[in-house]
Amino acid sequence: MKLLTAVAGLVVAVESAALAPLGSQFQNAPQSVLSLGESNPSKPPNILFVITDDQDLGLDSISYTPLIEKHLRQKGTFFRNHFVTTALCCPSRVSLWTGRQAHNTNVTDVNPPYGGYPKFVERGFNDNFLPVWLQEAGYDTYYTGKLFNAHTVENYHSPHVNGFNGSDFLMDPYTYSYMNSTYQRHKEAPVSYEGRHTTDVITEKALGFLDDALDGERPFFVAVAPVAPHSNVDPRSIEKGKVFMTAPIPLERHAHLFQDVKVPRTPNFNPDEPSGASWIRNLPQQNQSQIDYNDHFYRSRLRALQGVDELVDSLVSRLEESGQLDNTYIIYTSDNGFHIGQHRLPPGKTCGFEEDIRVPLFIRGPGVPEGYVQESVTTHIDLAPTIFNLAGIPPRSDFDGTAIPVVPNFGGARHEHVTVEFWGRAVMEGIHSEIGPGGSTMIANNTYKSVRLLGEGYNLYYSVWCNNDHELYDLSVSHHMEDIYVFICPANKLLDGSLSIAQPVSPSNQEDGPLLLGRSLTQTINRLDALLLVLKSCQGVTCIDPWNVLHPEESVRSLRDALSKEHDLFYQVQPRVSFDWCDAGYVIEAEGPQEPLTSRYGVSWDVWV
Repeated sequence: MKLLTAVAGLVVAVESAALAPLGSQFQNAPQSVLSLGESNPSKPPNILFVITDDQDLGLDSISYTPLIEKHLRQKGTFFRNHFVTTALCCPSRVSLWTGRQAHNTNVTDVNPPYGGYPKFVERGFNDNFLPVWLQEAGYDTYYTGKLFNAHTVENYHSPHVNGFNGSDFLMDPYTYSYMNSTYQRHKEAPVSYEGRHTTDVITEKALGFLDDALDGERPFFVAVAPVAPHSNVDPRSIEKGKVFMTAPIPLERHAHLFQDVKVPRTPNFNPDEPSGASWIRNLPQQNQSQIDYNDHFYRSRLRALQGVDELVDSLVSRLEESGQLDNTYIIYTSDNGFHIGQHRLPPGKTCGFEEDIRVPLFIRGPGVPEGYVQESVTTHIDLAPTIFNLAGIPPRSDFDGTAIPVVPNFGGARHEHVTVEFWGRAVMEGIHSEIGPGGSTMIANNTYKSVRLLGEGYNLYYSVWCNNDHELYDLSVSHHMEDIYVFICPANKLLDGSLSIAQPVSPSNQEDGPLLLGRSLTQTINRLDALLLVLKSCQGVTCIDPWNVLHPEESVRSLRDALSKEHDLFYQVQPRVSFDWCDAGYVIEAEGPQEPLTSRYGVSWDVWV
């Protein structure tokens, strides 16, 4: 069968408003939000960016940070549906700072050969990422805290990180050691801060850089990246070749807090019946000792975040004292989420569950509504385009995302999808983490491609694993607990949960079983699979408007549009998302079909059935 059109890399036109510079986005804004930069109209706005490490949204950590609530949530906008696209530190951060999906950066792990700072440099991004672009646009740029994994006391000068007027980076193997951190300032040698809590250290450094920025003549971008609430890692365990992660260590003044707090007991917390897919479905139910430890781990994370809460308070206070607060955008987020006990999992991330991919995002600044909750789908891929937008810089053509709606009547086109992707190993954390083969804290073959879809009347997650296991959840009624994919092909499920084939169900079965959005599961899954086929290899605007790849001549811009019966045959003959083998990184030969069919008027699809 010959494919009609290869379109995976197609560059298509997107509504110009989605990519327009800042001024045009606010032309129709109400007077209440037309205060952009009003404290100094001649000077572009400043940007303060705070990124925590492994902070959840789904486990409600933001309810325990009252100062962030006061300064950012009440004085800015909360983006309720904000997602990362890879639930792992380094790939997520590289995507954030470049505006590109991980399959386009090819930085997919925390260490070489597939990830870490050396891979970032190898891919050419040290000369081509956000701080470099902002400097070229006239900004002074500063950074302190964690940048990337595998940025070490041995390779920090090979080469030095570009793009910053001032920098003071956390260094591996001491990055996650709360009481034994090492920082590397400017182009100087690394300095150990053993005996001091890393959050106190970074607070001093952040305030120092903010003072430097405020003393300058140009607008500034200051990024602050505390390690909390990431697990604590003893550097000696890394030297012995086995990373062992334990509960984070809070500042002593916070160690007594939250004595009775427990992990939220949602339906997916240590369920009686197995849940999830692939290797997750085989996890045993946790015993009481493990549950108690999960609660301790959760409390430790909340305590560790109190130092971040105070850090934000100090930064906002310094901006207010300087008179620059009203001309500064403050962005607060995290690199990925976190699970603790959900689906019987030990503490960790690396999964496609809500706990792992949905993270906090607050934005405060000129023109941003106070106390507002934005429901639009936003992702980390959108943050670099958003910063460009706020700074009045024209967007780059290689951005895989688009500026997010910082005002209620934002004029740009929005997307309803999130491309979720992962390669390599799942990582288990905590003292009960040795659940892998031979007592390993790592689980191989955790490679998967997924699409998270939030639209009018639907809330879905569809995933294909590298063992060709499939799963589909209606998250409006389930916490990733009821895999409705099994209704269409139970005969194809093997004992280990994988699929013996990766093909659509025959037409005779298409209207059997339950309905989703008024159509059979098969018809809905056919659309989701085709969408995922586009997204897993998209580039630029095809990542923003993937439906236009499938329907370049038709007005299909959402799943609901695509579910029209006139498109049934077209979606039935699409190549299916599948893997040829499981690999530890982005190896395109392992990733099955890359190019979807393209719908064209006048084409009879029944000849393909």
